Amino acid sequence: MFKSREKVKSTPFSDFVRNGSSKEKRKFFDKVIKETIEVQRAMIEESKTCR
Repeated sequence: MFKSREKVKSTPFSDFVRNGSSKEKRKFFDKVIKETIEVQRAMIEESKTCR
């Protein structure tokens, strides 16, 4: 009925998500969020100057 999933090669990121501690994951995702916010703010400022 259900087709079994094909196994794929593990990546360093998937290993991190599976095996990293909560503290490590929190630190990583906080960094990603901060960088994303900076990029978005820069885009908003750039769009204001283009008007």
